[in-house]
Amino acid sequence: MNGMTRREQQVTDINEIIEILEKSKVVHVGMIDGDEPYVVPMNYGYVLENDKLTIYLHGARRGRKIDAIKANPKVFYEMCCDITPFEGEVACKYGITYASIMGRGLATLVEDVEEKKKALSILMKTQTGKDFQFEDKLTTVVSIIKIDTLEFTAKKRPFPKK
Repeated sequence: MNGMTRREQQVTDINEIIEILEKSKVVHVGMIDGDEPYVVPMNYGYVLENDKLTIYLHGARRGRKIDAIKANPKVFYEMCCDITPFEGEVACKYGITYASIMGRGLATLVEDVEEKKKALSILMKTQTGKDFQFEDKLTTVVSIIKIDTLEFTAKKRPFPKK
């Protein structure tokens, strides 16, 4: 990925990164569909181990995103939280606070029943904070997309100092 232009806003602390992953709840996933970009917002679950970030998504077994991923597994994603507008003395001093993560990776469709059940549990834990168990039957009606992140950056824009 190209370097971040506002390095002073870069987040490298693992606990702050986890906080962004926990609070965001929606990830915008960019794909290539034929010769045009396609972006879809989705709920997600994540695993962050040894600086390796894996994102899990679920959805319908057929459709545009499934076709796009099968044709080209390269994806780019973005998630954000803590969005609060603030005012300034002049127009260019207005802005918004936020925390975000952006990353690029490779998406695959998970077919293994046990891995699908695990992914659904991870997704629900991320979204609700609760533990859920899933039966094999449920895995037949949903698709699970796994994004193996190749690289990501995290960023925080706080309120400006007065």
